[in-house]
Amino acid sequence: MRETSHRPLAGRTALITGSLAGLGYAIGAALAAQGATVVLNGLCAPGEGEAAAARLALDQGGTVVFDAADLRKVSDIEAMARGAITRFGGVDILVNNAVVRHFAAVEDFATQDWDDEIAVNLSAAFHLARLCLPGMKAQGWGRVINLASVFGARGAANRIGYVTTKTALTGMTRAIAIETARTGVTCNAISPGTVPSPAILDRIAATAEKEGRSKEEVAEDYVSVRHPTGRFVALESVGALAAFLCSPAGADITGATLPVDAGWLAG
Repeated sequence: MRETSHRPLAGRTALITGSLAGLGYAIGAALAAQGATVVLNGLCAPGEGEAAAARLALDQGGTVVFDAADLRKVSDIEAMARGAITRFGGVDILVNNAVVRHFAAVEDFATQDWDDEIAVNLSAAFHLARLCLPGMKAQGWGRVINLASVFGARGAANRIGYVTTKTALTGMTRAIAIETARTGVTCNAISPGTVPSPAILDRIAATAEKEGRSKEEVAEDYVSVRHPTGRFVALESVGALAAFLCSPAGADITGATLPVDAGWLAG
């Protein structure tokens, strides 16, 4: 396993779900910049995933590949993990970032929407952990990073699936951390505030058009009621924390849920 001061994750392979854009892609960029081979994942139109992988490889160097596994299907998850392990010798870093969100009151929440959120937001993280942990334990090194949320620590109306799955994900993080505490593997959750992801920016743009306001004005209002800092959490800040957890300095951090929330929970 090669390790250099400039690219300390050289020789490591990172599998990141939901990583074709936004937060997952930013984490992929941070890990690739440290030398990791990166497996991107997501559902998209033909060619989009390969294009994202090629772009990241060009920007950061190293090997980046794409896997189109549908995280609602256990068979797809197993095939993706098996493919990465076979091709690269193992998955050293697992980042469970993929998320599905639906908005409705509990009594109006569609059964299929509930099942999809449980499958993508929670069950996929479990399946990938069970598939990747044996190799991590065998080599005495591994990192599992689960993307939680501010809503894993507080309730919110019309988000029953999201609040439930993000809360459960922090519990899964603690359970895995205890099981792996003496193996060289760590498991942590990162809890971001509002980031300028494509989904959030699209929502802001739709609101601006509906209300006849500028996108900048709507964005300021959207962020200010959440973040005391009055600004978005930078995607790069979350990526930097993920890279830190994979560094030697992160070896003694496990079972934690680490906020990068611009002071949201402090308010």
